Amino acid sequence: MAEKQPQVRLFMELRQRLKSGLLILRSDVAGNPAEVDVSSADASLLIKTPTEVLRVLLPPGVTLLMGSCSGAPAATGEGLHLRLRLQVDQQTEPPGSILGQLQVQDRYCFSCQVCSKSLLTHRSFSRVLPLPNGNWNMLITDWCCHPDPFANKKLLPRSGDCLLGDTFFLLPRDRESDGQLIQEPVQTADSTHKAGKIEVVMCGGCRAVLGEAISGDALKLYITEVTVRQSDKHSEDDMIQHRWHFLEHTLAARLVELSYTQSMFRFSIQTPSGKTFILLWLLNTDSLLAFLSDTAVGSEASNSGHRLGGKLQSCRATSAAKVLYLPCVPSMHQEITDAWEKDVGVHPLTLPQSTCQEVLQLLRASTSSLPPSLQSMNSYQVAFLTL
Repeated sequence: MAEKQPQVRLFMELRQRLKSGLLILRSDVAGNPAEVDVSSADASLLIKTPTEVLRVLLPPGVTLLMGSCSGAPAATGEGLHLRLRLQVDQQTEPPGSILGQLQVQDRYCFSCQVCSKSLLTHRSFSRVLPLPNGNWNMLITDWCCHPDPFANKKLLPRSGDCLLGDTFFLLPRDRESDGQLIQEPVQTADSTHKAGKIEVVMCGGCRAVLGEAISGDALKLYITEVTVRQSDKHSEDDMIQHRWHFLEHTLAARLVELSYTQSMFRFSIQTPSGKTFILLWLLNTDSLLAFLSDTAVGSEASNSGHRLGGKLQSCRATSAAKVLYLPCVPSMHQEITDAWEKDVGVHPLTLPQSTCQEVLQLLRASTSSLPPSLQSMNSYQVAFLTL
């Protein structure tokens, strides 16, 4: 997964709420800055350089204010930085996560995201209920004037229930799940937590870890490990997705959903044993992101490109969430990590350990694709997650 990123010729971030944007052209692409022209045409931006024309396709309702393009300070050797002003008639709405889409009485199929094996078919729920906030047990003393009535008790689904956590479904187990899923005990231990055992639930086809067995009657399946679709809306495209794309969209949609519904913006990505893996700070959810790398070849390099004065290359601006993150590496940034772990305003999000590692690789790949001057902010690294 740690593939070398191709060099970015064009980078652009547009902020829909602020109605502004930043465009960066690499030095050899921009050439003479005085000859670079940025204009708006046919729901797109056209960037004309001495040697080529670059086009960024924009979503409906977003256009460039003519004459608003101006130079901005740039890091030495990084290229041409331009500030843009936008006209935003209709802001792009971010998609919701699967947790916000489940409805009672509808029938759903759960499949392994890795191999697409059907695990639970035609599941219909009489109740779809959210579990308490991830910090609820830490705040219980603020709610009650007597001893914690929920101590050592688990909230488990009854028959026909689907309980929704921050990153998982809690489902009652039945004969079908026993036939399609494998359950194995796994030893868990690290330098900061006591050793123990959890019963992991794995796909019966590829043995990918999908979740945990909470009890003999309930299963926890993580939204990053299974795909969920309505039984009457089968689509092969939905079932077979590149792992990183699925993980990126799933995590980004959930972060945005939590920020909207619970005003949560700081998160700790942690393993089931409680070990914090990544500190994540959601900065904004209204970005439109566009890249054009050396490996990209414009699919529309036609006669129209020659009429415009050079080779035409295109890319599309996509919705993205901008985040700051900090890997929790021992002996590094310990003060920040300690402060976050003590802060009840930091929302814990639990994922399988292998998925935590994938998320970190995903974030680092995003960081490495950014222009050097945009890759960090104070002690944190910067990344974008497409929605």
